[in-house]
Amino acid sequence: MKKGLIALSPLMVFIAFYLVTSIIAGDFYKIPITVAFMVSSIYAIIISSGKPLIKRINTYSRGAATEQMMLMIWIFVLAGAFAHSAKMMGSIDATVNLTLSLLPPQMIFAGLFLAACFISLSIGTSVGTIAALTPIAAGIASETGTDVALMTAIIVGGSFFGDNLSFISDTTIMATQTQGCRLSDKFRVNAFIVTPAALIILVIYIFMGQSIHAPQHIPSVEWLKVIPYLVVLITAIFGMNVMAVLTLGILLTGIIGLITGSFDIYGWFGAMGDGILSMGELIIVTMMAGGMLELIRQQGGIDFIIRLLTRRVNSKRGAELSIATLVSLVDLCTANNTIAILTVGGIAKQIGDRYGVDNKKCASILDTFSCMVQGLIPYGAQMLIAAGLTSLNPIAILPYLYYPYALGIVALLCILFRFPRRYS
Repeated sequence: MKKGLIALSPLMVFIAFYLVTSIIAGDFYKIPITVAFMVSSIYAIIISSGKPLIKRINTYSRGAATEQMMLMIWIFVLAGAFAHSAKMMGSIDATVNLTLSLLPPQMIFAGLFLAACFISLSIGTSVGTIAALTPIAAGIASETGTDVALMTAIIVGGSFFGDNLSFISDTTIMATQTQGCRLSDKFRVNAFIVTPAALIILVIYIFMGQSIHAPQHIPSVEWLKVIPYLVVLITAIFGMNVMAVLTLGILLTGIIGLITGSFDIYGWFGAMGDGILSMGELIIVTMMAGGMLELIRQQGGIDFIIRLLTRRVNSKRGAELSIATLVSLVDLCTANNTIAILTVGGIAKQIGDRYGVDNKKCASILDTFSCMVQGLIPYGAQMLIAAGLTSLNPIAILPYLYYPYALGIVALLCILFRFPRRYS
């Protein structure tokens, strides 16, 4: 117990340091999140006993530069370059004007949520959806006088609808592979769990949108400047790799910007450079989180959680609750829902088989709870990229993440009240 708690203590230090200092200062923007991660990372290296200092640092560095971490960083770089060059070219303003002219102001919240749900379901990735839609949502917020954090949270929440359900989502594939069930079967069970949560939030957004007033004057839409975002969304929906999608978007912003005279070739390069630099804090946080979490794993923190939660399971309901708790805690410690499912998938399969949990329900629980937690942690890739694209603190977005909260509550009720009954 003592060793396990010590292994997990860097995560506790990060949460305590960031929350306590921010509460004392009365401002969550006062303490940079990079400083909180630096403090907890130094602490994690110090307490990693049994190895020379240089080996502890090497372990930390390996965690900071895994294939998954580097892939996220390249996406951040491309997203920053695309978002800023699109902004300088006028693509965001043009897309915002198109959205405001097509949607009644009362339906903007609901419309953005549906768009995020549909796109993420089509492309199977929350990160790609957030990278594509967040700048547009921020622009609409500015035009309508709406809170940018609220608009950003709508996109982040909706992006996890598809991440959880899509046939091509890596979390769906991982969950079904570890539990030995078909994608279509898991989709049917999962739909029973997530659809009520999505419908509830959609109704809430419709009511919330009644107070939005359209701008008095909406400029005419510059259709040529809308093309980069339309191409990005369409190619993403058809399954193109998110890095290829963003690269195509960057090229289009440059070509159209040069044609329309929005900038010259050096202005385009400068816009891309500024966008990449704006992602600097996000990249640093991602690497430090990866390094710290690797040390936690090496010290047995994740194994401790697994042993602690599985030793007192004695019923089907208890088995489902333990699987949900297990994947949630491991996701907190890894900040990666795919890795969390991979880590506990084998254990979840053993628990499910022992207590008669339907493997389709088990896969749905793994996917749903990992996506719920991933949507709420401020150091997850999705929250970080959304915050980076809008220059917000991730903590500012947290209170408005209605869909992940609703998803967690509905999924928990489905376990407690044995729903859907056919699979329970």
